[in-house]
Amino acid sequence: MRRLLVLVTALTVLPASSALAAELDDLLEQSRDASYSAEQIISCSTPDGVRDAVVWIAQSAGEIHIGAKASQDMEIAAGYGGWTLSDGGGVVSSASVNATDERATPVYAVEEVETVRFLGRPATTHHLIRDGVLRAELVFDDETSAMVGVTTFSADGATYCERRFVSFDPTDPRFDGATTSDADQLAAGAISTSLPESVVGFDRLDFYEDEDGFRFGYYSDGFFSFAVFETPTTVALPGARPVEILGASYRRSFTAGQVTYVWETVDGGMALVGDLPPDLHEPVITALPDSARPGLLRRLWRSLFG
Repeated sequence: MRRLLVLVTALTVLPASSALAAELDDLLEQSRDASYSAEQIISCSTPDGVRDAVVWIAQSAGEIHIGAKASQDMEIAAGYGGWTLSDGGGVVSSASVNATDERATPVYAVEEVETVRFLGRPATTHHLIRDGVLRAELVFDDETSAMVGVTTFSADGATYCERRFVSFDPTDPRFDGATTSDADQLAAGAISTSLPESVVGFDRLDFYEDEDGFRFGYYSDGFFSFAVFETPTTVALPGARPVEILGASYRRSFTAGQVTYVWETVDGGMALVGDLPPDLHEPVITALPDSARPGLLRRLWRSLFG
């Protein structure tokens, strides 16, 4: 389970670009091309209380390394269209996320709001609007195009998460790229799955399976994103809070910038990990395979053999 949760962090650090208006798509691509080192604070107001964290970021030539200040034994490296997860100097997993088609109508409208000073440097603020509702405020450093601040909002206008740099060094860190053996690769492709191709405006961009049958689908509406896992057994989530959605039982846990749901199905277990604001949880969860308690014989089998 630790591998599952840490791995998906890489998928939700940067917004996917396939469904964005061209202007924002260009802004995000320029931000990915920027080179810098920074320290970032993440603070989120969740239904289960405030969650916050401090992370360090180093980006060079489209590759970004992100890690927690408290623990540096696990490192995520994500670049435009792909990511890797390394542990103890070796790459554990890697994959590419590629969308084949762009939406005919952009999901988000982008409004340039104002010029500001951020960490003593000129910057520009943009608003990201969907269906007439402000969903995010993005701040880009004018000189480097790096995205130095992101605030996301729930549908009622309440602030959900704020990510902002508290230090910023535009010097290129120039780190070495990681290498991955073929055995560590996740395979993406046309794999049979019960997961829908779209979920309330979120498109399934790819589906992955490794040599051990580790399977998940990656969804995005162009800015917010989440991954859904299918497992043959139930998924443990220590410290999670039980919640009920439309009469079905789930367990939920928030960390800074991320929410995780796990639930039991007739055939096994499922988990969702993503950066969704709270108002999107119910419509997304209820569009996925139902939470259901398995029959007596299947429960007995699981208790004996896992």
